[in-house]
Amino acid sequence: MRIWTIIAAIALAGAASAEPARWQGQWPNTDFTQTSISDWTEIMSGGPPKDGIPAIDEPRMIPAASETRLGATEPVMVWPAPGGPARAYPIRYLLWHEIVNDAAGGVPVAVTYCPLCNSGMVFDRRVAGQTLSFGVSGMLRASDMVMYDRQTESWWQQAIGTGIVGEMTGAELELLPAWMDSWERFRTAYPDGLVMDEPDWSRAYGRNPYVSYDSASRPFLYAGEMPPHGIAPLMRVVRVGDRAWPFSRLREAGTVSEAGVTITWEAGQASPLDAAQVAQGRDVGNVRVRDAQGQDLPHDVLFAFAFHAFWPDGEWMLGG
Repeated sequence: MRIWTIIAAIALAGAASAEPARWQGQWPNTDFTQTSISDWTEIMSGGPPKDGIPAIDEPRMIPAASETRLGATEPVMVWPAPGGPARAYPIRYLLWHEIVNDAAGGVPVAVTYCPLCNSGMVFDRRVAGQTLSFGVSGMLRASDMVMYDRQTESWWQQAIGTGIVGEMTGAELELLPAWMDSWERFRTAYPDGLVMDEPDWSRAYGRNPYVSYDSASRPFLYAGEMPPHGIAPLMRVVRVGDRAWPFSRLREAGTVSEAGVTITWEAGQASPLDAAQVAQGRDVGNVRVRDAQGQDLPHDVLFAFAFHAFWPDGEWMLGG
């Protein structure tokens, strides 16, 4: 049985009892009197407990030129750190850790990836004069990772970068320009770049624990409304603000320029959620998102169902 099938069964079994009292014993330092959650059945256990998926702190970075383990089309999260060099975080590691707390150029960041939503984003960890560090709570909402900060043990919704339970309720993390790219494209663009080294954990790095997930007919751990316009729930979309561009349109067009945004699509990036080995995933392509001046824009590439869940009134950019 695939690992995500097991996780789904565990989570669904506990969903009916989801309420604040259920969580308070496990989270004694979280202020449950402050929350934006109105329906606690939305909070589900993902299976692993708090920190059962261990976040990485202060990752070792090595020169890109010395990395030999990654396949050419393997995806990496790219953060062009201020003052350089650019930094790459392989998805093969984020599949098992989901959060990396890092810093460069005076900017502390949380590099995040939720496999169930394919949502990969880099946030500035500074909020209201504090520098936070983040861990994986083990909980999900609309199939998206709920993070927590170690300073106040507030809960944060990864997809929207917003505090949802605890002292930090309503606080927002700044989303930084970053993108998912193939390893080969990163090495070519940034020959002096750095890449995250393999963590010191006993994990099958390079193996995909969510085999065929992004070919499923519907998402796991999600009971919400499906996307409109006949869009497949696990279709990748590019989100900029409250607008979403489906990959199907981008693949056909190659370049789309509208609403002050230019999005380009090029072949050559493996899906990390397809084949048993990340490097062997089917080609889903690379995207870059820039403004009218050619500057990289903060964005996300997530599944259509997740966009609809968190931006139910969002605009679907379907073209003419």
